Amino acid sequence: MNEQGRAVSFFLPATEIRSVEPLGSGNVNDTWFVVTAAGFKYVLQRLNPKVFPDPGLVQDNLVKVTGHLCARLDRDDADFTVLQLIANPEGRHRYIDQNGSLWRLLIYIENSLSLNSVDTPEQAAETGRGLGLFHHLAASLPASSLGDPLPGFHVTPLYLEQYDKLLPAATGTASDCADFIDQRRADVTLLEDAHQRGTIRHQVIHGDPKVANFLFSGDGSRVISLIDLDTVKPGLLLHDIGDCLRSCCNRQGEEVETAEDIVFDKELFAAMLSGYFSRAIHLLTSRDRELIVDSVRLISFELGLRFYTDHLDNNRYFKTTRPEHNLFRARIQFALVRSIESQYTELMDIVRICLGTGTK
Repeated sequence: MNEQGRAVSFFLPATEIRSVEPLGSGNVNDTWFVVTAAGFKYVLQRLNPKVFPDPGLVQDNLVKVTGHLCARLDRDDADFTVLQLIANPEGRHRYIDQNGSLWRLLIYIENSLSLNSVDTPEQAAETGRGLGLFHHLAASLPASSLGDPLPGFHVTPLYLEQYDKLLPAATGTASDCADFIDQRRADVTLLEDAHQRGTIRHQVIHGDPKVANFLFSGDGSRVISLIDLDTVKPGLLLHDIGDCLRSCCNRQGEEVETAEDIVFDKELFAAMLSGYFSRAIHLLTSRDRELIVDSVRLISFELGLRFYTDHLDNNRYFKTTRPEHNLFRARIQFALVRSIESQYTELMDIVRICLGTGTK
């Protein structure tokens, strides 16, 4: 029996399994789709120990957050599904294999689909609504009750420090990426400075709300779940908002032919914000609102910096499928930053309109 089989048997002993097949294309964890002989469907995952130094903490956070979200859902959100963990007959939610890797089993959410990019303003608005609902539900969970699965995650100055330490000994450097990073060094502390002053919202966040982590209904019209909760942690709302906008407002997605195809879409930006504000505007401070455009610009820069650093460090973090894959990913994010910068004034006007303080 292979390791997937042993993990499934741990959670579902004496259950006949019809199939265990790879599922999805995530950059971090390994995932399989499990179907039993009786037709029940599950998602089996092995956490990547190279990414999560304390997988037990990740699992503890998941149990706590999913329980809280379920308890907070009301009738108006009946179509939103929270991830459900499966425990074995002894009540254990984790299987540890002989190599020390942590496995878990979750209910498969039926009649759903995952998108790599948003195609319409309606989908963008739904993505924003889904994130706003998550933030609204999670706001009453004390941030201090969660551990931090990735210390330093989304702290942009730390990523720049890692890059600077690696650069002198790195091979395969790309001058366009190096120059791009150097020209924007002064911006990297923007959110951290605001956090230190206590002027922006800090609470439980998702940590990685890219488009692919939202499950839509089968017809693609409505967000029915927000998945991949491994990065749930205490953090800044602007980290989540910026990251969601970064992913949502790039119609081309992240696997395009050339970086020149990348445009930050103003129509999707307005739609996503309108959806988010419909559920979570009450959570945002005045400074949060002022920094929305800067947050998506900074998060896009940060991800490009991380991709480029990983390229220089022999792809230790992100999975790759071809040579220089992470270099290409970095250039995509940097192209998105350029597009945001070129439309900065217009995007700020859109924020004001969505907040109801601007004129159409």
